[in-house]
Amino acid sequence: MTNWLPSLNIGTGPLYVRIADEAENAIKSGALAHGAKLPPQRDLAYDVGVTIGTISRAYALLRERGLVNGEVGRGTYVQGSDDQGSATPRDPVSITYGGTRAIIPPPGKLRFDTTAAIDVGQAEVVGRIMAEIASAHPGEISSYTRTLSPDWLEAGRQWLSSGSWTPDAEQILPQLGVHAGINAVVAAVSGAGDRIVCEHLTYSQVSRSANLMGRQITLVDSDQDGILPEDFERVCAREHPKAAFIMSSGQNPTLACLPMSRRKEIVDIARKYNVWLIEDYLYGGMIADGIPLLAELAPDRTFLLNGLSKCVAAGVRGGWVACPPHMSQRVRVTQKMVTGGLPFLLAELSARLVLSGAAGEIRSKVLAEIGAREAVVRELFAGKDFRSHPRLPFFWLKLPEPWMSGTFKQAVLDADVLIDDEDEFKPARSSRVYHHVRVGFSEGRERSISIEGLKTVRRILDQSPLGTSAIV
Repeated sequence: MTNWLPSLNIGTGPLYVRIADEAENAIKSGALAHGAKLPPQRDLAYDVGVTIGTISRAYALLRERGLVNGEVGRGTYVQGSDDQGSATPRDPVSITYGGTRAIIPPPGKLRFDTTAAIDVGQAEVVGRIMAEIASAHPGEISSYTRTLSPDWLEAGRQWLSSGSWTPDAEQILPQLGVHAGINAVVAAVSGAGDRIVCEHLTYSQVSRSANLMGRQITLVDSDQDGILPEDFERVCAREHPKAAFIMSSGQNPTLACLPMSRRKEIVDIARKYNVWLIEDYLYGGMIADGIPLLAELAPDRTFLLNGLSKCVAAGVRGGWVACPPHMSQRVRVTQKMVTGGLPFLLAELSARLVLSGAAGEIRSKVLAEIGAREAVVRELFAGKDFRSHPRLPFFWLKLPEPWMSGTFKQAVLDADVLIDDEDEFKPARSSRVYHHVRVGFSEGRERSISIEGLKTVRRILDQSPLGTSAIV
């Protein structure tokens, strides 16, 4: 076994990438020879002072590059030169902005790293409406979208409504999904170098997109109920952010829901420090908990977003944003610059789904199936520490000792199931370790397929990491 040790002071980017880069350089220079056995993950983690999850991810990246292979019980070995021609080249953009999910998911795996709407037969309805649109609007389909149909705005007004509150149609813009809408808002309210506030755990693709546009991420503390107002004020006073990205209900991945008292405090702080609020209500709209939205409390500085991806059809890419007064035209311009423009077919399809009532009917079926599967989660994982909701298609699972998030993800992957480790939800570099994974269960039209995947996750949870191939 080699006594090779990486230096953490060389290179840039995440620790696991730097460790993998050093190993690759050592392999190419001959310092790690063909057939050399790398140190066991647990030993190397101890020697360099990092978590075993970091080493697990570094070794996994080396395997993806075709530089090493591993066998259960034997260890991880440097590949021969004949095999290195198939190594995947490093791509700095993919490493920096791609997150911890594979860009191209490995085939034959159950996708528990997705929360797209469950297939309840919506393709038939979508196909029928698309055919009607193509027949009625051939000219619009063959051209660019230059005007916004009143029906598109009315559909957004209805879909964004919550309780007794309804936004004004004039402030609504249809979007290519919620993510694209958030990007347009970030571009509208901030410039290069400006700071955007995010929680330590959140939907981190927002932060990666913001980084790609030259914005900086500032982290704010939260607990089981969401953002802590006192820390939000500290961040606003010291960092002077332009905007804060907040999932007020059904937070991804923690499922937190901000109590009314905190919402009022956050709104007051945002007004005091002139901070825009970007309220992602994609999961909150599914919960429908009745708590007033940030947009209801502060319509003058809140951008509210919701869409169809989680409870109707992710492939439709339908979504809407309700803007503060006098901001809709600005967001419309940045939307065009960021996304290239809105396609008529998808905007019309989304509107017809909502206004015809089809979207509501599909949502009811999807939520019923989510509830049935979540009941299975509660039964299978009884006695374990996790958080779920009967209207949300994922749960947040705390791992028992000695499991680490990255190691558990790898062990589950070896059993042909893809889940997300906690690092997927970290919007910026953080020293905090939560020992959690997010497990989605919306994959598969047949409930039985989802149940078998959940059983696999539970079986591995009850094992020791030493009994899996995650540590070699």
